[in-house]
Amino acid sequence: MLISPMTDAVPSIFATLNQGPLTLTIFLHTVIILPIFWIYKQEKKRLEAEL
Repeated sequence: MLISPMTDAVPSIFATLNQGPLTLTIFLHTVIILPIFWIYKQEKKRLEAEL
């Protein structure tokens, strides 16, 4: 199971993400690495248009 029931005193999004070993990794990849690829492709397209 990816997310186990909350046992934290203060339930927050980061506490939920830390429940499973992979949830935080998946979350960080989605939030950080995907936009990097998106920006890279955007900039590459912009540079090719200038040539």
